Amino acid sequence: MPVLVPGGHVFIATNPLVSYLVYEPFIQAGFEKRGEIIRVVYTLRGGDRPKNAHEEFPDITVMPKSCWEPWGLFRKPCEGRVQDNLRKWRTGGLRRISAEEPFKDLIYSLPGRGLEKELAPHPSLKPQHFLRQIVRAAVPFGHGVILDPFMGSGSTIAAATALSLRSIGLEIDRDYFQLAKKAIPALAEYVPSENGVNGTKR
Repeated sequence: MPVLVPGGHVFIATNPLVSYLVYEPFIQAGFEKRGEIIRVVYTLRGGDRPKNAHEEFPDITVMPKSCWEPWGLFRKPCEGRVQDNLRKWRTGGLRRISAEEPFKDLIYSLPGRGLEKELAPHPSLKPQHFLRQIVRAAVPFGHGVILDPFMGSGSTIAAATALSLRSIGLEIDRDYFQLAKKAIPALAEYVPSENGVNGTKR
């Protein structure tokens, strides 16, 4: 909260089971919940039969197979009206995809794999196809700084770099920090395909 200007947004990845535990502290801290970005991804857990009783209960699933990942969207309260906040702080809204198309809360996104995974071998790598849409939306005028306090592979910072946005990444794990230093320039040069299935190096 202290580092954000009024109207600044927070995107936070979670999962359907624990999202309410993640969101509540943000609300208690004074953030406005502005919705969720739904990342449609088909590799998450669930859908299994009862452990050690597969054959006894072949038609039973313990819980649904998860096919989506919620990203909580929060905003630091604006100073006055949204239009006033946009004029003064250049924040308060999300950048549209185009004049005709708004930023949407549903994004189809395969997991980071193939060349992307080779460039940044992190267990929870988020793909550039997805992250570049998020960071672009977060700074409505292309001004400001993208902050990732849990940088991991550096994929968010790479997405910001690819879009010529300023960014800061923090990572407490030394090994992941070293990974990110190598991965960020490589991922920033990575060109995802239109549907995120494959990509190439520039």
